[in-house]
Amino acid sequence: MLYPIAIEVGNKDHTYGVVVPDIKGCSSAGDTLDEAVKNVKEAIETNLELLFEFGELPPIASELSQLQADEKYIGWVWAVVDIDIEPYMGKSSKINVTLPDLLKKRVDDKVKESNQYKDRSHFLQVAARNELDK
Repeated sequence: MLYPIAIEVGNKDHTYGVVVPDIKGCSSAGDTLDEAVKNVKEAIETNLELLFEFGELPPIASELSQLQADEKYIGWVWAVVDIDIEPYMGKSSKINVTLPDLLKKRVDDKVKESNQYKDRSHFLQVAARNELDK
C-alpha cells in the first residue's frame, strides 16, 4: 500500500520532520531527507505491528490529492512510502465464495484491466476492506 507522507523540510539547523496522516500518531524525523524517509518507513511498520497485535487492520491510505488540500500541511512536501501490509493482516485462509457468473466475470475483467489488483482474491479483499471501513 502506498501511504502518503507529509515532510516538513529541514535544513542545516533543523531535522526533516515526517508525518503519516493515515496512521494516528505515526511520525518520524531525520537529519537528511533520505534518512527521514527511511525512519518513517520503520515507524509505519512498527505502528502496523502494534495494530495487528490489537486485532486492528492496517488503515487504508488516503488519496494524496485529498491530503494536500488540508490547510495544516501547507508548505509541506509530499511523498509516498510503499508498505507491504499483508504481514499485518494475519494468516490467510481459503474460503468458498459463491458468486453469480456475471458478477464473477465483471470482477475478473476488472482484475485483468487494472494493475491495482493481483488476482480475484485480492480484489475481493479490497472490496471487503472498503465496505468494512464505511
